Amino acid sequence: MTLMTVLYIILILALSALLSWPLAKAMTSAMEPGKDMSDFRKRLESIFQKVAGSLITQEQNWKQYVLSMLFFNALMFTVVSVILSLQKWLPLNPDGKGILEPGLIFNIAASFTSNTNLQHYSGEVSLSYFSQIFGLMWLQFVSAATGISVLTALSRGLSGRTDFGNFYMDLLRSTFLILLPLAIIEGTMLVLGGVIMTFQGSATAMTLEGITQTIARGPAAAFVAIKQLGTNGGGFFGANSAHPFENPGFFTNIIESMSIVLVPMSCVWMFGRITGQMRHALVIFAVMMTLLTVKVGLANYFETSPAAVLSGLAIENCGNLEGKELRFGPSAGPTWSALTTSSSNGSVNAMLDSLNPLTGLVAMVGMWFNVTFGGAGVGVINMFLYIIIGTFICGMMVGRTPEYFGRKVETGEMKLALLAILIHPLFILGGTALFAATSWGASTVNNPGFHGFSEILYEFSSAAANNGSGFEGLGDNTIPWNLATGIIMLLARYIPIILPLAIAGSLAAKKPVPESIGTLHTDTPLFGMVIIGSIIFIGALLFLPVAVLGPIADFLSVT
Repeated sequence: MTLMTVLYIILILALSALLSWPLAKAMTSAMEPGKDMSDFRKRLESIFQKVAGSLITQEQNWKQYVLSMLFFNALMFTVVSVILSLQKWLPLNPDGKGILEPGLIFNIAASFTSNTNLQHYSGEVSLSYFSQIFGLMWLQFVSAATGISVLTALSRGLSGRTDFGNFYMDLLRSTFLILLPLAIIEGTMLVLGGVIMTFQGSATAMTLEGITQTIARGPAAAFVAIKQLGTNGGGFFGANSAHPFENPGFFTNIIESMSIVLVPMSCVWMFGRITGQMRHALVIFAVMMTLLTVKVGLANYFETSPAAVLSGLAIENCGNLEGKELRFGPSAGPTWSALTTSSSNGSVNAMLDSLNPLTGLVAMVGMWFNVTFGGAGVGVINMFLYIIIGTFICGMMVGRTPEYFGRKVETGEMKLALLAILIHPLFILGGTALFAATSWGASTVNNPGFHGFSEILYEFSSAAANNGSGFEGLGDNTIPWNLATGIIMLLARYIPIILPLAIAGSLAAKKPVPESIGTLHTDTPLFGMVIIGSIIFIGALLFLPVAVLGPIADFLSVT
């Protein structure tokens, strides 16, 4: 890697980490206002209560919280399905977008409801402005708000509270007090940076060759702001953040890169503040930052090697520029790919299918681990599962009942944690095996052999991790792909949310155990090493064989 690449990586990671601290304070104040609220905040809370009434004032236990979350998310899915089905007759459709195929409607609704934003379509080709703004952009707010709300509830339970708050109040707070202000700020910066924002239809232009060209446009700046901040990732245009209307230059590329991980980083500190365990949050943050830094570094290192087809040519030393947006240079693509697959964002500024095989493996590892800051709120929840497992293992090694935040972790909690972790590889490996062995997947790959297998593997990894990126050589807009990934996205979103809340509810109901000389401290570097070891060893056991069959074999076949 060059010095400029190293400085570029440090700039993004360091600025994001620094900004996450004050943002976390603001997020904590938004979600847990306390008794010393300002007059302005009291008026806002009063407005919320007047709008929603008793629905948001009643405290809920973990089961009631889960049911409210599932009900609202089912409503989200239904509303957007109706909008997409009726877009031909709805307003803000200057280019006359028509009716979508039912399987694609199901996939889109499932994708954006689950905060995945996997796209088997091109936005400028398939969707009207009304569908993009009032359907998908609305989901990008409330799906991200759902993740932040659930993390807040989990934090309350782990702090010893048997009431987990109220989902609807948390949803309002996270949407209007966190995500909306952030999106307004970033949207303004993106407009100043040249991102397009208009409700006019497509423009017609004459090229230098004298050919008439139709250029799609639209209200992209508003859409792009929340797609990045909410770890959504869905592009307004098919090329996503490689499109000059979504990401015009170096300034917007830096802003969007930072915003991919900003809210997930802040969620770690918010977790520490609500639970009152800031030193524990520091350990979690250090573990996540270590994993992220290693993945970003490896992605750039592997991508500095030229594509095999360029071996021996004069441009060999330039690294792999295939599929890259050259406005951003050779380092922006692999850096973005590591950030976006570590944070469950899924947006891209380069063609992931053109990455060198081992760079593609780094992106897959980010989704297989699914704990390196992860999605808004849910990244910390996924890490909580590994913490429970690490705590249990350490307790058994010293011959005493393990404890977490002063409460015993017993067999019931371990069963739920293991179930939540094991369904992730089940969705990935099961789906990959089925589609690789049948024409459902084998006939849709763009490349034969190992890389074609990697395309299928990546698609199921992305769906199961609620990520949304893809090796876009895959012809995935088919009924089998739309139904399979749609179902997996929904199950992979809600099962890993429900089970950790059940664990927190179980722990909250137990009496705290006094600290003793045998108590495992979760705020030490040693515990951080335990968590890193748990993540790596479990991940290697589950995914190393399939990694060998896909990207590793692809690498060996072209070297």
